[in-house]
Amino acid sequence: MERTINWGILGCGKIAHKFASDLLLVNHTKLLAVASRNKSNAADFASKYGANMSYDNYEALLSHPGIDVIYVATPHGLHHEHVMHCLQYGKAVLCEKAFALNSNQAKQMIDTAREKKLFLMEAFWSKFSPPFITMMQQIREGRLGEIKSVLANFGFIPQPPVADRIFDPALGGGTLLDIGIYNVFYALSVLGKPDMIETSMTPASTGVDEQCAILFKYNSGAFAQLFSSFTTQLPTEMFINGDRGRIKINSRFYTANAVVEFYLGFMDSRELIPIAETQGWGYHYEATHVNECLRKGLTESPVMTHADTLLLMETLDRIREKWK
Repeated sequence: MERTINWGILGCGKIAHKFASDLLLVNHTKLLAVASRNKSNAADFASKYGANMSYDNYEALLSHPGIDVIYVATPHGLHHEHVMHCLQYGKAVLCEKAFALNSNQAKQMIDTAREKKLFLMEAFWSKFSPPFITMMQQIREGRLGEIKSVLANFGFIPQPPVADRIFDPALGGGTLLDIGIYNVFYALSVLGKPDMIETSMTPASTGVDEQCAILFKYNSGAFAQLFSSFTTQLPTEMFINGDRGRIKINSRFYTANAVVEFYLGFMDSRELIPIAETQGWGYHYEATHVNECLRKGLTESPVMTHADTLLLMETLDRIREKWK
């Protein structure tokens, strides 16, 4: 029988609720304890998802001897501090994206995990979802031919009360780290590291980007055109175009319930690629993978590698350097 993996969750916000609800779908898995700076929030969260313990400080959570891995679900700007704290307590970590505020922080987090021989992975849930896996299979099988372009749009207008993390620079505010990161991640997954980057952004009153346009250029002649916005409601679709065919991913392309369509021509030969219906939100795929890694004694995921995280963070740095 497989060993039960005991989880702790640091931070009890919206995404932590989604993750905890999906953790209930994973076999041989237990949410052991949670922590929030607000005592009542932690207690309510623990009661809702069957956790044994709730704490109003993170040190108490990290001191729990039965926890195998911590899911860090706090805002981007706090990830470096909280992951480093987890590692100092000897805990394996699954850290929500964006992994850090910049590549220097990311390198320090990864170097510390390697030094301590502890598992550490960025929680880029999309990479474990059936639509993403299906998309990459179609590309590897050559159905699209040579990829010539990637087009991605992701935008929404934040509704009151607007979360602090959306526009606060200290928390990693702006579209790029919050939603534009999906556009960048998919472009890197399909086309790899860009040879050149052109980009512009519109600043919010706090100085972070309230919308941004990014163009990746490749020596092969390929392009990736990426747009994210907090000023308009966008369809959240992605197009991957090759010289033989193209793929359209819609209904929120980054989720586990996205729809993948294959086109042989301009508008004809539409093929809906069958994908099994997902239970819950889709976070259980990455949780299951982390469990497998821990049972095997791995300190790095073979799917979402440290190199993947560093390339993503370095690319985000390159984009923001051009914004000064």
